[in-house]
Amino acid sequence: MDNGIRLGEEKVGKLLWKFAIPAIIAQLVSILYNVVDRIYIGHMPGIGDVALTGLGLCFPIIMIVSAFAGMIGQGGAPRVAIYMGKGQQKAAEEVLGNCVSILIFLAMLLTIVLEISAEPILRLFGASDNSLTYALPYLRIYILGTVFVMLSMGLNALIITQGHSGIGMATVMIGAVLNILLDPLFIFVFKMGVVGAAIATVISQMVSALWVLHILITGKTNLKIRSTFLRIRPAVIIPVLSLGFSTFIMTATESALSIVFNISLAKYGGDVAVGAMAIIASLMQFQTLPAQGIAQGAQPIISFNYGAGKIKRVKKTYRLLLLLDFGYTFIFWILIYCFSEEFVKIFNNSSQELLNVTVDAIRVYFAISGIFGILIAIQRILNALGQARLSLVIACLRKLILLIPLIYIMPMFFEDKLFAVFLAEPIADFLAISIAFVLFALNIKKILAQV
Repeated sequence: MDNGIRLGEEKVGKLLWKFAIPAIIAQLVSILYNVVDRIYIGHMPGIGDVALTGLGLCFPIIMIVSAFAGMIGQGGAPRVAIYMGKGQQKAAEEVLGNCVSILIFLAMLLTIVLEISAEPILRLFGASDNSLTYALPYLRIYILGTVFVMLSMGLNALIITQGHSGIGMATVMIGAVLNILLDPLFIFVFKMGVVGAAIATVISQMVSALWVLHILITGKTNLKIRSTFLRIRPAVIIPVLSLGFSTFIMTATESALSIVFNISLAKYGGDVAVGAMAIIASLMQFQTLPAQGIAQGAQPIISFNYGAGKIKRVKKTYRLLLLLDFGYTFIFWILIYCFSEEFVKIFNNSSQELLNVTVDAIRVYFAISGIFGILIAIQRILNALGQARLSLVIACLRKLILLIPLIYIMPMFFEDKLFAVFLAEPIADFLAISIAFVLFALNIKKILAQV
């Protein structure tokens, strides 16, 4: 069956699962892609806890690269799906071609800037002389793979939005499985430590990028990369950037948030507290990324049917998305509270101090995360409907407007400063989810009435 017919006519619940399951699997594998380095390095004999802290300091920069890739991918995907819903194949392919060019341009720019400024940036983020020994070599090599990260991440979103979720899942799995296999080889067999972990990651990213380009150049999807559409046109790329900016803000502010957390934690708890945050950030990915996968599965259904004017299907899809995202994050919340110690030991089981600090922090940090899926779903629904401005407001709300200021404010009111820093997270989560839900409820009818 043609993907347009599937998106516009097939039963919504069945269709959502067809798209969501590969996306969820892809996100779970993506988590392994992101955290497997930390797991292996955290178990390096004698230095695992310090090396893990070093990798935690690299996380904000890695997130910045992901933010630019996400801006193009998630900005281009709804535009492509809406054009496909309207039957405008040429316009959809022009969006694809422009996205390829801008991804390569941004990747080259980021590579140059980050290579030049790697050490001062890590110092600014709170790196000590000890942790810098591990953070800097890893980061310098990782940066060399920026173009591969951006092409594989950005273009994969444009494959999935065409209805090829299985290919999207394969893209992530190819790189992640390869990284999982290469990491122990380079880290332990070749005895290259953090440098080996970075090399393994770059090789894996390169293979994923080549796979995505092969799929889109050879025309194995509905849309194909065509040389005539590679020239960047403002009329095409500006709407993509506008729509993707909320995704960029969500990811970039994750980077800014990580920086603020690391600086404050280093001040009140030293390297151990920064190491604890590296573990917590990884666990948070296990909670949020599968929920993002469900939302990613819903996005092409919402965008296509919105473009086709099938509002009943749009409503049915976003209601199901809200329910599923809430259900997943709530179940994970129960698990993280019941098995906190076991989760931490996945990353390091040799430092009792790191274990104690991390388990205590989890109890505070994840206090409200059970309902976090609501925020993820609302932001993606608005993005799928082309509501760039409202999506951006919600993207900025939790991190920029609430959480970052609270990280600095909360320690003023508590004697235990480390506890106060972690407490900022659940307070910001509760306020952001409440406000986002109200904004969504007040605006959704008006948005759907515009069709």
